[in-house]
Amino acid sequence: MASDSVDDREMREAQREYLDFLDDDQDQGVYQSKVRDMISENNNRLIVNINDLRRRNEARAARLMTNAFEELLAFQRALKDLVASVDATYAKQYEEFFVGLEGSFGNKHVTPRTLTSRLLGSIVCVEGIVTKCSLVRPKVVRSVHYCPATKKTMERKYTDMTSLDAFPSSAIYPTKDEENNPLETEFGLSIYKDHQTITVQEMPEKAPAGQLPRSVDIILDNDLVDVVKPGDRVQVIGTYRCLPGKKGGYTSGAFRTIMIACQVKQMSKEVSPYFSADDVSKIKLFSKSKMDVFDQLSRSLAPSIHGHEYIKKAILCMLLGGVEKVLENGSRIRGDINVLLIGTETTEFLSFSLSFLLCLVLSLSFSLSNDNDYNYIIFSDILI
Repeated sequence: MASDSVDDREMREAQREYLDFLDDDQDQGVYQSKVRDMISENNNRLIVNINDLRRRNEARAARLMTNAFEELLAFQRALKDLVASVDATYAKQYEEFFVGLEGSFGNKHVTPRTLTSRLLGSIVCVEGIVTKCSLVRPKVVRSVHYCPATKKTMERKYTDMTSLDAFPSSAIYPTKDEENNPLETEFGLSIYKDHQTITVQEMPEKAPAGQLPRSVDIILDNDLVDVVKPGDRVQVIGTYRCLPGKKGGYTSGAFRTIMIACQVKQMSKEVSPYFSADDVSKIKLFSKSKMDVFDQLSRSLAPSIHGHEYIKKAILCMLLGGVEKVLENGSRIRGDINVLLIGTETTEFLSFSLSFLLCLVLSLSFSLSNDNDYNYIIFSDILI
């Protein structure tokens, strides 16, 4: 009981300090205006720069980076209190308000390869390429049940290891009450949230030579779902957590790790091509030359590899893209193509194409030996 009271006191203290940080009317009023903008745009997620928190309260910012789950929970409660003081009606529309982070993360700015056990429970910033996205599915947050026999209504809240709450709730969905009377679920009164899982792989240019790229599973909830697609280069900020798993009451001690996102930023949109006046003049001069431009460009692809004219032309078509064509019968022919290369020259083609493509995913397909002690890669191919 004493430890519970200490934890509650620390939670209230953290919530008060976060509320003092957000309620900055006497300072510059930056986050007060951001909260009002959030209300006017009908959102429930506030983006906070961690550098601002460091300037105002360095100790609290350090705790937020290392003790992410409890601190984020206090931060979100403080945000809801501030929203309630600004617009009480709007605060009742949402079950929760969320805090997204941005800014400088120091040694916690990592890649999927450098995500290690020392970062568990911390705020981390991961950069990589989205290689897989699951379907967006509803996940129950609070269910409402009605008992026709007793004319009573009951509610149940659900939390799991992906929630910020300290203890997950029971996963049993109620079908009967305490007196074994059947319950009916009121789906219209129940609350659900959007849930999606994505896989982020480290960028090919940052992966060590000769090693397989590593990836991490990331959970997106609520307004973060469907903001990225496979091939996007992203920067994801969130909490790093392990999911305990056991079979028959026993565990091997090796747990699955995931990342629970609180902010997703696309890096692809930050990169835009820049052409100087000299570049534009050279491009115009090259287009007016008598030689075949397409053949000249294809021969310029990976010049260290002799031959493979058709492969180079295919890669050039993939790099340039095309225009979708609609035939008279209504069928469509897409303008983009995919290229599958198998062989020893694929690495050279891939590294050359990497300097042109903003969204490039490296996929390895391989078979392993049947040795029980060690696994040896027998064959692999590279997919662009």
